[in-house]
Amino acid sequence: MCGITGWWNSKSKIDHDLFYRMRDTLTHRGPDGFGSYFSADDKLALGHRRLSFLDLSDTGTQPLSNEDQTIWITINGEIYNYKELREDLVKQGHKFKSNTDSEVVIHAFEEWGMKMLDKLEGMFAFALWDEKNQKLFLARDRFGIKPLYYYFDNEQIIFASEIKAIIENKNIPREINKKSVSEYFIYRYIPSPNTIFNNIFKIEPAHYIEINSNLDIHKYEYHKFKFDNINASRKSITKKVDELVRRSVGIHIRSDVPVGSFLSGGYDSSLMVKYFSELKEGINTFSIGFDNWDKSEHKYAKIVSDKFKTNHKSEILGQESLDILDMLMYYYDEPIADISIIPTYQVSKLASENNKAVLSGEGADEFFAGYTWHRDYLWHVDKKQIRDSKKWGWELPINNFDIDSYSKAMAMGNFDKDELTELLHPDFHSNIPEDTSEFYRKFYDESLPIPKRFQFIDIKCFMGELVLTKVDRASMANSLEVRVPFLNKEISSLMLSLDPKVYYDKKKQKVLLRNILKKDLPKEIIERKKQGFTGPDDYYMDFDWYKNNLKNSELIKAKIINKKAVEKYLDEKDHWRLWKVAVLEKWYKKWLCQ
Repeated sequence: MCGITGWWNSKSKIDHDLFYRMRDTLTHRGPDGFGSYFSADDKLALGHRRLSFLDLSDTGTQPLSNEDQTIWITINGEIYNYKELREDLVKQGHKFKSNTDSEVVIHAFEEWGMKMLDKLEGMFAFALWDEKNQKLFLARDRFGIKPLYYYFDNEQIIFASEIKAIIENKNIPREINKKSVSEYFIYRYIPSPNTIFNNIFKIEPAHYIEINSNLDIHKYEYHKFKFDNINASRKSITKKVDELVRRSVGIHIRSDVPVGSFLSGGYDSSLMVKYFSELKEGINTFSIGFDNWDKSEHKYAKIVSDKFKTNHKSEILGQESLDILDMLMYYYDEPIADISIIPTYQVSKLASENNKAVLSGEGADEFFAGYTWHRDYLWHVDKKQIRDSKKWGWELPINNFDIDSYSKAMAMGNFDKDELTELLHPDFHSNIPEDTSEFYRKFYDESLPIPKRFQFIDIKCFMGELVLTKVDRASMANSLEVRVPFLNKEISSLMLSLDPKVYYDKKKQKVLLRNILKKDLPKEIIERKKQGFTGPDDYYMDFDWYKNNLKNSELIKAKIINKKAVEKYLDEKDHWRLWKVAVLEKWYKKWLCQ
């Protein structure tokens, strides 16, 4: 994996030394090498930091060009079908100077233009410079696995894999987007295309932008997920899924360096490890556990590891690991309040000590309907609770598969308009959205059957904006590449084409994956209830920690949040809302108080 950056200035020449500093803020994304390209007039620059996997020679150094140096690319990612595309392009007369997957994108652009994006199978974010036509293209993969940000002010555009490379240029103002602050508290992240900063934007998943010589920006969505309700036998689809996931794992382990795998003991990672171990013996697997927690996943991971004979390594976290949150805010250029950011960083750190790349199971819950909010209840409710609710008239978290239900399931400390008004300083009140579910609503389609209407929001919102961002930053902070075999075009197309009756069972999670695994794994794994990669609740309920970290709040001093609201959360022991405040506090101190 890599880090990319670039700068196109219509008025003045690029400061080379400054550009090198911007590029090298991304060294953690690519410690193996670096390169830069400057146009003849010195008004355009492309930069690259390399984490090498294919063609480890200098011929793989980026930015890369075509034969006559009229097309240049700097790319972050892996193109898994590059061998097949290369064979096709060679037949069309294209000549290659390296064995990298990155060079394939250049020749694919020459042959098919930006329509080539439909042909790419992989994870990527790239910038492609067309010298003849004076056009710059910035693109992200269809799922949003790899990030790409840009700053624009009518005279220049600066882009990078992470915001820190852009704001290394001290002429770029660090002005907070006031609406983004509200959205952070609502969603736990800031939805694309905006960021926490004014005039800095995200390229949205499945989009590219085209910039011409006048610095006019045109945005295009090149891929839209298609839904159908095809009926088929569960047995035949189970066989097809077995085939597709097995093949995807095989493609994702292509590398000139060893690849390992995360392993939680859940269905997703267990299935990957099953296929991986069939293709290669003695692979490395990695998990994280927590002190004194009976649900700690390292114990389940060990069972699966023993079955498939992997070299398993695990690490146990205690309360002291909360202290790394300050350091994490450097890598998370924007505040992101997912509660698993710490264990995700720690398992990536553990893996990076043994491998440069690992497999991970992101995407399986989205496409196989594995989340708890895909059920009749927004979280687990046992039979006794159902009986008692009927007897006593208690309110249970019933799922109506509407926007209100989805918002409730995702909130982890709900912030509606009233709550935001209480928390935020009056200067921010005019920027509080009237509809605090507006981002979810963009992707809500009531015509879709249950649970597809939630699956689509998951793909575009929860996965595309939060989960994949978390994994990218945590892994890249450790110079580790994470590959996600479930995020495959064939797998996603198949699953979204099916009648939910084929793959959705109210009593059994991810029934297709379960059917594949049940002959290999014990009931302890097969019957295990779904849980997120989080840790025990009391890990996030250290109220002395919250008091210490918020007692001299910079957010309060800066008139962003109100002191009374924080005091209320402490009095009520509202740890979910406190967690969001604490993350924003630490982010603010890192990026706006130094």
